[in-house]
Amino acid sequence: MMKSIFLVLVAVPLVSYSQYRSEVWSPDNGDGTYTNPVINADYSDPDACVGASGSDFYLTSSSFNCIPGLPILHSKDLVNWEIIGHAIKQLTPEYVFNKTQHGNGVWAPSIRYHNGEYYIYWGDPDYGVFMVKTKDPAGDWSKPVCVIPGKGMIDTTPLWDDDGRCYLVNGWAGSRIGFNSVLSVRELSSDGTCAISNPVIVFDGGNANHTTEGPKFYKRDGWYWIMCPAGGVATGWQLAMRSKSPFGPYESKIVMAQGKSDINGPHQGAWIHTLQGEDWFLHFQDKGAYGRVVLLEPVKWKENWPVIGIDKNGDSCGEPVRKYKKPNVGKSYPVMNPTESDEFNTPVLGKQWQWQANYQQNFGQPTCYGYYRLYTNKLSDKFINLWEAPNLLLQKTPADKFTVTTKIRFASKAENQYGGIIMMGMDYSALVLKRLNDVFQLVQITCHGADKGKDEKVNVLATLQPTERDPLQYQPAIYEDVYLRMSVDAGKLHFFYSRDGKKFLMVGEEFSIKEGKWIGAKMGLVSEEPYSKSNRGYLDVDWFRVSNK
Repeated sequence: MMKSIFLVLVAVPLVSYSQYRSEVWSPDNGDGTYTNPVINADYSDPDACVGASGSDFYLTSSSFNCIPGLPILHSKDLVNWEIIGHAIKQLTPEYVFNKTQHGNGVWAPSIRYHNGEYYIYWGDPDYGVFMVKTKDPAGDWSKPVCVIPGKGMIDTTPLWDDDGRCYLVNGWAGSRIGFNSVLSVRELSSDGTCAISNPVIVFDGGNANHTTEGPKFYKRDGWYWIMCPAGGVATGWQLAMRSKSPFGPYESKIVMAQGKSDINGPHQGAWIHTLQGEDWFLHFQDKGAYGRVVLLEPVKWKENWPVIGIDKNGDSCGEPVRKYKKPNVGKSYPVMNPTESDEFNTPVLGKQWQWQANYQQNFGQPTCYGYYRLYTNKLSDKFINLWEAPNLLLQKTPADKFTVTTKIRFASKAENQYGGIIMMGMDYSALVLKRLNDVFQLVQITCHGADKGKDEKVNVLATLQPTERDPLQYQPAIYEDVYLRMSVDAGKLHFFYSRDGKKFLMVGEEFSIKEGKWIGAKMGLVSEEPYSKSNRGYLDVDWFRVSNK
């Protein structure tokens, strides 16, 4: 199980996330074109900005209850992206977010560069509008500042005007405040830390543009622009609206819709203007269990209105593209993709991983031995299913078709402790090693309707003799070394296991992956135990590899 300590220490300074190339999805075709989506993973409600140099692009997205939150991605050409960090390490109030809060937390953020600093604003529908800032997007961000306390405010974007005044546009969560489909603007202090005026409704989507939300604020050639979606996540369209005043009135126009394309609900994203004078739009597409993936569209201007995508019938409303020429950014950049696989060879957790709640030290820790240790979490005495588990170590699914293989050692110190791999959502399925007396059972644990408090189904697949046992009676453990695999294709998952890493046996029942609360299904690692007073067991994960096998 253990890797050479010498090799691990040597490898630490050589690891570079910027060189990662996915086996399962890369949008860069290598011939000057790209294929959508440019990020085939669940970065929902994406927003992006141009950095200080004018040639760097930074993207963030909703992270809800997942921690670390507010992922930061970087690109030089809007096609090839890498994960460079996260803007928040803990959600507040901690007494709330130390427990799982599916679908709550960070909703539809915006990222902006202003006066030498980068800002991210977001609405927490239960606690208010928050802001963080930094001078280095890849570094540490400030602690969150509550700009406007209160319920219902979501999807917030600031705009610093030419005279230094700052305005904020936001949408409203009907589930919290009792109305939605309207957009409001108010003025903030020039430093963006507090409101100095009351909100003004500047657009009412009504019935025709129901579910108006996710507004982004811009200024171009003396016009104030709000770009926003309407019509619902999976079925909607993209609006553009313009005014000569930040407080309106705004005239609006549909500038992108699905049309005859196979890309549903194209909307909510970021308008980017490059140094070379091109305009582009990053937005999401809802792919059900796979989440909301990120697409890139060309933008052309017609009679002072943007046309997003390709206008095939001349009605000034674009359709999304599947394949298109890459942006002209002055030069060619290497192919790179958001990191998926992890060798666990560094003393920090990979940037692709997130917890289901605020991180606690007893969830797990990296080691100097070249593996990650995930401790068994003591489930509550009212445990029903893993919807409550805060210590699931998960990442986004990377493509429609992929295979994950991991090499693990599970150490159990008490009856019923278990650990293995999981595909998590409102339905979930896991392949785990579970201790029964002095042996391990290979078990598939499946739950349909986890979010509704439904019970798990446990299917025993095999009995495995331990690989090793502790010889002394001081907190003795039994151990199992095994390779686990899950393969996903068109939303269907199959599990496999192997004792030698070469010959894999398919086990268990086929499982249809299911999205979580406002997020796509997430894959990763699970290590749990029923409520008990025993010492924790642990799952040592040697590596976790994503491939096209």
